[in-house]
Amino acid sequence: MDLFKINKDACIGCYACVRVCPVKAIEVKAEENVAKILPNRCIGCGSCKNICPVDAIDYHESIIETKEILNSGGKIAAICAPSISGEFVDITDYRKFVQMIKALGFTYVCEVSIGVDLVAQKYQELFENFNGKYYLSTCCPVVVQLVEKFHPDLVSNLAPIISPMVATAKIVRNTYGSDVKVVYIGPCIANKNEALKYSDDGKIDSVLTFVELRQLFKEQNINEGMLEYSEFDKPIGYKGSLYPISNGLLQAVDISEDLLTGEVITAEGRNSVLESVREFELSIETIKRHFNLFYCDGCIMGPGTSRGGRPYIRRSITIDYVKKRLKTFDKSEWDKAVLKHSTLNFATTFTPNDQRLQEPSGEKVKEILKVIGKEFIKSESGCGACGYDSCNDFAVAVSKGLAHTDMCLNFTLKNRQEYIKNLKGTNEKLAKTQEALRDSEKIAKVEQLAAKDAMETVDAMLQKLPSAVVIADKKLKIVHSNQSFIDLLGDDALEISDIIPGLIGADLKTLLPYNIYNQFSYALQNGEDVMNRDLSYKEGLLNVSVFTIKRGNVVGAILRDMYAPEVRKEEVIKRVTEVIDKNLAMVQEIGFLLGEGASETEQMLNSILKTYKDGPRR
Repeated sequence: MDLFKINKDACIGCYACVRVCPVKAIEVKAEENVAKILPNRCIGCGSCKNICPVDAIDYHESIIETKEILNSGGKIAAICAPSISGEFVDITDYRKFVQMIKALGFTYVCEVSIGVDLVAQKYQELFENFNGKYYLSTCCPVVVQLVEKFHPDLVSNLAPIISPMVATAKIVRNTYGSDVKVVYIGPCIANKNEALKYSDDGKIDSVLTFVELRQLFKEQNINEGMLEYSEFDKPIGYKGSLYPISNGLLQAVDISEDLLTGEVITAEGRNSVLESVREFELSIETIKRHFNLFYCDGCIMGPGTSRGGRPYIRRSITIDYVKKRLKTFDKSEWDKAVLKHSTLNFATTFTPNDQRLQEPSGEKVKEILKVIGKEFIKSESGCGACGYDSCNDFAVAVSKGLAHTDMCLNFTLKNRQEYIKNLKGTNEKLAKTQEALRDSEKIAKVEQLAAKDAMETVDAMLQKLPSAVVIADKKLKIVHSNQSFIDLLGDDALEISDIIPGLIGADLKTLLPYNIYNQFSYALQNGEDVMNRDLSYKEGLLNVSVFTIKRGNVVGAILRDMYAPEVRKEEVIKRVTEVIDKNLAMVQEIGFLLGEGASETEQMLNSILKTYKDGPRR
């Protein structure tokens, strides 16, 4: 059973629970940075719940299961811890308190003080029959779990006696029958786990804290003003009512705590109990005393009590309550009850449940200290913000997987400062980059406008050219063309161009015959230009040149109608010039051999060429 749970949504990561946990049963993972209670290591002390500043820690609630028991029928007994006197000070008379509990549906309401009386007698017998072995008392379930889990070598030194809660359950069943269901009402949360251990006549069917009992009263609108008096059901306890005060167990049977003659030392409170167990383990042969231990400052200050209670006020109220009860106490009746129930078996055993983690090597600890920048710090030093007493303890916890380095406040602040510094540098670089980007955008915009102007200029120039110009992509789709190209294609193309300007996207294969568009395909596939090819087109002749613009992707072409007058004249001049250039050497050689006749022939050709260039005179 998970006795305690942390509400992740409510947790603020203050590590107060880590700091107060006596056995470090709380881990914090780096990926979540939220504390988590480890049930196997938890000893149920409730320190974490008491310390949490935002009430983010809840314990296992038993209200629902108690209601189910009350609704199940049969005989049900409530056994109340003697610390009720220090808790329910708002109820004017204990007899009203008893009747309020019965109003919830309980058949019997009994005092745990009778169980304390009988358990105290067993301790008296154990101590008086000393045979060289010293014991730790086992009334406090937190102490028992502390020893079982973190001092397993001391398990054999745990007094083999059941707690007053379990003893009272046995007494109630011995009085009212074995079929009685028992609900314990007390100040201790750890009793909820302790109750799981026992069955048969010592079985505890449910455990309610005082806080939970108050909640039941509130839910069912039960208050003392509406009820009559009712006494506790028998058997009635004696000085066991002093049990909520740490040495009350000893006083119940007059076990001496005299400094000179006493054989028992009482320790209460977190720090005192932790230290006493350590010293018992290390130096019992020097101490030579039994230890009577209570983790809280007496049960009057248990974690299941209402917050805000003051220990010395509760102590005084409890003592006054016992004095008042003893004025009308029937000791003969008590003697009969003790005699009747003293034959019950109050013995028990305990089992080691070692939850200690392997200690890391010194090198590992040094490595972690170096990571957090504390390699030169004294081992006992530390600010405690991480929840550990020293930096060394923190490094050990990190190596055990219970903590992570970011829990170190100093380390986190340094990282934060470094992060802020880096972030500032990054922001400055980003600002410069953004400025450069804006400048680039301005330049790009200017260049875009210039490119647009250039494109428009080129387009205007292409449109003025008498030759047909077309640009196509690798799929032979028209990317651009001029008006001369459209005119060359004929009336159908002119009509299409009215809808699709420039025939952009049109397929050359549907506009030109194979012998022409094949030149485009050749240039695209081979990356070679096709220059001055004379190709038949319709009833005329075209001079076609195809050239690469983007190899394998875009080609351009110039197509000239050889029958157009201006083209014909230009072409004749060009080709005669080519003939003269190509044959000049031959003409000169012939002139050398033939003399003036050949020279005159050359002059004649040049004259024809000049005349053709000049054109007819008017």
